[in-house]
Amino acid sequence: MPVVVTSPVAIWFEDGWTVTKRNLTKIKRSPDMLVFAVLQPIMFVLLFSQVYGGAIQVRGTDYTQFLMAGIFAQTVVFGATFSGSAMAQDLKEGLVDRFRTLPMSSSAVLVGRTNSDLVLNAISMVIMMLTGLAVGWRVQSAPHEFLAGIGLLLLFSYAFSWVMALLGMSVRTPEVINNASFMVLFPLTFISNAFVPSDTMPLVLRVFAEWNPVSSLVQAARELFGNVGTAPVPDVWTMQHPVATVLVGIAVLLVVFVPLAVRKYTRISAG
Repeated sequence: MPVVVTSPVAIWFEDGWTVTKRNLTKIKRSPDMLVFAVLQPIMFVLLFSQVYGGAIQVRGTDYTQFLMAGIFAQTVVFGATFSGSAMAQDLKEGLVDRFRTLPMSSSAVLVGRTNSDLVLNAISMVIMMLTGLAVGWRVQSAPHEFLAGIGLLLLFSYAFSWVMALLGMSVRTPEVINNASFMVLFPLTFISNAFVPSDTMPLVLRVFAEWNPVSSLVQAARELFGNVGTAPVPDVWTMQHPVATVLVGIAVLLVVFVPLAVRKYTRISAG
């Protein structure tokens, strides 16, 4: 009988894919998870574009074109919190203890968790774009730039989900991580150029917004979707080179938080 030799890398990919399928099946069986994931961004689109849009003026561009990149960035950043709350929920329900008894890679659970949230964010992005088209948003760039913008947003969300996964394993209570993440994410998204130009803010807030990584993500998305128009761009390196800034930020997040999250999970599952 032939002996099948499987490499550790192949086993790792198989374990990660198995957990990914498990999480995606959970979403399929609980569609309300997806519904509530996209309801809030849809509400923000309608609120800012239809209610506040007439009162907010942006030099050099239409406010709806200005707004949508901010909504996309907010969607993927907030979508990354699912990794943290799901890990905290799994710990609370004892699912990690069950995974401990299986012959699988210790990082497979984290890989599967972040992969499934990447899929959830991709679905949310599609729905957000359809909503944007309905209120007048249009892509004004080449197809490859449009695809690059989507890829950048999703890659940032994937990197940030590792941060939230680590946080979820640190607090171990879904309610705590929800409160903690919103206290961090609301300032990051609202003290940025997502909804209003940073040059309209007081000095301290303007400096924070211009160096805020979410602002770089938003500016990069605007450039790649062709929604900048003739609006002035702050003379700050992060705003003048937003794509490079976001790519560096993604690399830093992955290099720092993937090993930390894996180490934390290994310690928890061993205990």
